[in-house]
Amino acid sequence: MKRFYFLLLLLTASVATFGQNISLEAFKSAELNGELNDTRTLKIYVPDSYHQDSTRVYPLAIILDAEYLFDIYVANSKLFAAKDKAPEQIVVGIFQNQKNERKKDCEVDLNSMLTETSSKFYKFIKNELIGYIENNYRISPFRTIVGNTITANFINYFMVEPTPIFNAYVNINPSYSQDIADLFRGKVPTIDRHTYYYLNNGDFLGEAKSKNIESLYYVFKNFENDNFKFKYDEFNNSTSVSSIGQAIPGAMAHIFDMYSSISKEEFDNNIADLSPAEAIEYVEKKYVEIQFLFGANLKIRQRDIFAIESIVLDKEDGAYLEEFGKMINRLYPESPIGDYYIGQYYETGNDLKRALKYYKNGFAKISAEDPNADGYYQNVERVLAKQKSLNNGEIPDDEFQEEIIEEGEETGR
Repeated sequence: MKRFYFLLLLLTASVATFGQNISLEAFKSAELNGELNDTRTLKIYVPDSYHQDSTRVYPLAIILDAEYLFDIYVANSKLFAAKDKAPEQIVVGIFQNQKNERKKDCEVDLNSMLTETSSKFYKFIKNELIGYIENNYRISPFRTIVGNTITANFINYFMVEPTPIFNAYVNINPSYSQDIADLFRGKVPTIDRHTYYYLNNGDFLGEAKSKNIESLYYVFKNFENDNFKFKYDEFNNSTSVSSIGQAIPGAMAHIFDMYSSISKEEFDNNIADLSPAEAIEYVEKKYVEIQFLFGANLKIRQRDIFAIESIVLDKEDGAYLEEFGKMINRLYPESPIGDYYIGQYYETGNDLKRALKYYKNGFAKISAEDPNADGYYQNVERVLAKQKSLNNGEIPDDEFQEEIIEEGEETGR
């Protein structure tokens, strides 16, 4: 591998600082020479939490046409993260309009291939920029690249290479090369990892360009590859400017759909027909993948726990209630919910002594001011009443004692 980094000149002092989290850096490239501007301005955003946790890693987004795409992408990334719809991201924008570099950066020849000049810009991103960012920032394995019109077309050449370096591609109003569809016909069937693709269309683009985009959409639609997840939007009665503000949040929602809480669509398509054990495994696997790809150390959200509650309760006679409850106790030890499900497991199996212990454990976690306290205590009263009826109206003395069951105790019905 070439030793690029000995040839790099990085101006470590920011040219300007925009608040605490956004900076400009001048980057001297060894790849960019000749007709191309070899010193590029990078605009870099890091989230607030970056300086609060030195072990946390973040997905990376590379933004072409950063002069106008960077700020709107960052604004959406902050909004989606605040609403728990996407992980926080590190965003790196590349300025391309300082010396009219944009066209040279992204030009293609008559065969729809990169030229010698645009190949240099391609290598700059792949061989220099990515390495620099990964060496200087804590980056997770997930990478997104974003472009508009001709820069949108350019990003596709990263996708059709044998081993793509990006996981997600955002094509805003793409000006596709004439033969780009042929490159995708050979690539899409062979994709062997989750790849996210976004493209948009609209009547404001003109008939020829719109038809070219639509034809690529139909190419994608005809392939069946679960690893290739694409979204196609049409923005009619829009403009080339306003469509940017529509496309970026649409793309972000598509790309980070897995990060979000389980939706009705996800439940209906992926979970509803699973067994209790499979449903629990699905949720646990979802969060393992979120951690690996996005670096977001999320506990399983309570709403996702409740999403599979009906499956655990209604299928296989509640046989997985104990496992379900133990999972909740690991995640939310301060919550009474895990103890409730374990208590329910033993109660349905007529092990009333153990059921009572877990119900009491759960009740002990509830504040006296909690409006649900009386309702929860009804579980204790119900089991006591059952015991009383089974013991000729008397309850064994030891059932009145507050007994705490240690986590990890091996139990069975």
